[in-house]
Amino acid sequence: MKFFIAFFFSFLFLSARAQKPVSPTTDLLKAKNLDSLVVKQNKEKTGFTRLKDIEGTAIYAGKKSEVIVLKDVIGNKATNNSRQIYAKVAGLNIWENDGAGIQLAIGGRGLNPNRVTNFNTRQNGYDMSADALGYPESYYTPPVEALERIEIVRGAASLQYGTQFGGMINFKLNQGSDSSKAEIISRLTGGSWKFLNSSTSIGGTVNKLNYYVFYQHKSGDGWRPNSNFNSNTAYASAIYSINSKLSVALQYTFMNYLEHQPGGLTDAEFAQDPHQSNRARNWFKVKWNLGAASLDYHINKQLTFNSRFFGLMAQRDALGILTFINRADDGSDRQLYIDHYHNWGNESRLLYQYKILNLPATALVGFRYYNGHTNREQGYGNDGSRGTTGDFTFTPTKLSDTLRYSRYIFPEHNTAVFAENIFRLSPKLSIIPGVRFENISTKAQGNYTDVVFDLAGNPINPHPKTDNKSNIRHFILGGIGATYDIKPSLQLYVNLSQNYKAINFNDLNTQNPNLRVDSSLQDEKGYSADMGIRKNNGLLHFDINLFLINYNNRIGSTLKVDPNFITYNYRTNVAQSRHIGVESYIEANIWKWLTGDTKTSVLIFSNFALINAKYINRKDSLINGNKVEFVPGVLFKTGITVKKNKFAATYQFSYTGQQFTDATNAIYTANAIDGIIPAYSVMDLSAEYQINKLFTVYGTINNLTNNMYFTRRADSYPGPGIVPSDARSFYVTLQVKL
Repeated sequence: MKFFIAFFFSFLFLSARAQKPVSPTTDLLKAKNLDSLVVKQNKEKTGFTRLKDIEGTAIYAGKKSEVIVLKDVIGNKATNNSRQIYAKVAGLNIWENDGAGIQLAIGGRGLNPNRVTNFNTRQNGYDMSADALGYPESYYTPPVEALERIEIVRGAASLQYGTQFGGMINFKLNQGSDSSKAEIISRLTGGSWKFLNSSTSIGGTVNKLNYYVFYQHKSGDGWRPNSNFNSNTAYASAIYSINSKLSVALQYTFMNYLEHQPGGLTDAEFAQDPHQSNRARNWFKVKWNLGAASLDYHINKQLTFNSRFFGLMAQRDALGILTFINRADDGSDRQLYIDHYHNWGNESRLLYQYKILNLPATALVGFRYYNGHTNREQGYGNDGSRGTTGDFTFTPTKLSDTLRYSRYIFPEHNTAVFAENIFRLSPKLSIIPGVRFENISTKAQGNYTDVVFDLAGNPINPHPKTDNKSNIRHFILGGIGATYDIKPSLQLYVNLSQNYKAINFNDLNTQNPNLRVDSSLQDEKGYSADMGIRKNNGLLHFDINLFLINYNNRIGSTLKVDPNFITYNYRTNVAQSRHIGVESYIEANIWKWLTGDTKTSVLIFSNFALINAKYINRKDSLINGNKVEFVPGVLFKTGITVKKNKFAATYQFSYTGQQFTDATNAIYTANAIDGIIPAYSVMDLSAEYQINKLFTVYGTINNLTNNMYFTRRADSYPGPGIVPSDARSFYVTLQVKL
């Protein structure tokens, strides 16, 4: 710890030394009048690139990174369609929770996709999830229509952005135009099942102030019965440049939505009619308030400082029947889960550019403090909850209701210090070592009643209990990467980094009837590695890499049967898992390659991943050697984009291989919570035409061939059971730009 503190303040000392006064006479002698110079780079606009070695106050050299540039993506942006938005990111398994794109669910390299839990999710560089460590689920997803780009850094991001095995996803929102005082963009989208999306943004630059304001409303009935939704999102940003070196920014995000959830299906019901719904009383409500203030200070040519303060006040309410889907809804009181999240933190970084033996080098040191507080209530709704409306209130009126009620608070503190350095051993070869120190304190304080109910629902020998748990740990993560530039546009990269994942709040306490948790659950540890070659300039772009994830104490679920012969999921440290795979992304402008024509573009891309993930080193023969859940062996996407003058169109084909949903590799269960997810394929078609400078029209057909498929089996919301994906759907958007 002392080393990091000394390292941090040494940068401040060096910055003071670097700011040497220069006499006015010297400045005049050096001043020269230059003719204006315009530099243009002839680069294919594929909508996909990678992060530079250094961006802002972050180091990405030696890491596998991907950047989705939204203005160049042709797809269904109104519904945040993940298949199209993330089409060129290799190795992603995508869950489709709803057709409106309200919640994002993606996982990479065999990690659980549920609400992006295994990524550190950020907006404009600061945390946006419910709780970054204790409950890293992202109930809020920034609207694609408001995004400039999406940045993804794989597992090596653990050194700078937290400890997660998946890495980091950063949603960078638009800023106001720097060439206009006011630019207005308004979009209106209509689609299948009464889908309606309207969004408007206004932004610009006035003197030293850059501003941007965005609002989106989204509603619809959904493909299945009982799946209507209403969502509203607003975002405001103001960036003030005090001078050429110093700027400050204030940003605020508000989001709320109410979603009717149709529940899951059994395998037989899905085969009979995937459109049906057997749950009419399940509701989900979210309210999000996310704020941030940041400062950027270019102290001098060598030294840059950035500090971000951020805070979250949010609430998530879930109401419904979570009994097994193979049992009819008997009209009884619904289970109600309410979470309140109050988090705040600061992350500060100092980047220093210097030289060693006349070769440039870069050092980064950073500090992070995070304070999380979650208030969780679980129980049953009032008697009115026997209806079908969304009544999110607790009113225990019977003894059994009171006994089923629990209340917990989960305080959390996290302090981290991290450092990385780029050592350039030659103009082509760089070594990038890094280290991160973590201090994590998580607590669970609450009360509940230990009770068993007889078949008539009467309590047997209830015992009120108070729970008080505390877990404090300190550890150091290390990593090292390297790059070798074969030529300016062709690079070899390799990286090895340690990872860590703390048990979350659901692992400490849950009242989900479909899930029981091992009381001796332990944190997960391991490491991830990458080795690849990439090129992203000219007519041919590609990134081909091998990866390895070694996951110790992996938390997963196994099937168990209780004394009452009820089958349930048991969440525990299943075993060590090992994930090995190859990922590839290749894209080429074949038309320009063959003809040399620059007015027409025909881009063909392929995204392919082979993943082998197994449980190893476990004495239990029922688990050892089994495949890890949520890991399709094959992930493949390919497509073609045609651009000519004001017209552009994209066709895309996606294939996801078969996968299991639990560590026992169950093929079938009567309650449909576990079992095979069969392989499936989907085709999408999108086009756009710019009528003139003011108007542009967009059109999309999702699931072109009307395949009936599903991407997940849920053990709670929005199921439990099989969650069918949407049938063929149509969308048309009209955009006005002023």
